Amino acid sequence: MTEQEIMDLADRFLTGVQAGDQEAVRACYAADAKIWHNFDDVEQTVDQNMRSLRWFARTLPDRRYRVLRREALKDGFLQQHVLEATLPDGTAWAMPACVVVTAKDGLIVRLDEYLDSAHAAVLQTIGR
Repeated sequence: MTEQEIMDLADRFLTGVQAGDQEAVRACYAADAKIWHNFDDVEQTVDQNMRSLRWFARTLPDRRYRVLRREALKDGFLQQHVLEATLPDGTAWAMPACVVVTAKDGLIVRLDEYLDSAHAAVLQTIGR
């Protein structure tokens, strides 16, 4: 993939995630992609990740990803961002995060997400 193709994939992916558009996000993933999180050490399938995206879209409809840094890598991209949202009780909330994405043939084959578990813990109180 060229650097431009990688950055275009990153744009499509983030646009889909921010919009809660499951079809757009799924279209960015290879069918057997793996999504891993540092805070729970769980490796998700694409279907499991789609369930998480549905929950986020429903629970935090007022959310935005503020990208602080994005760099193309030879086999994907790195993105540092802050997820900003309004919690259901009206409280403003923000969570800094970083993703390291591996791509092949124009699709995400692996996404490793790093975030502070203290920020994620707030979401656990909301329930699923």
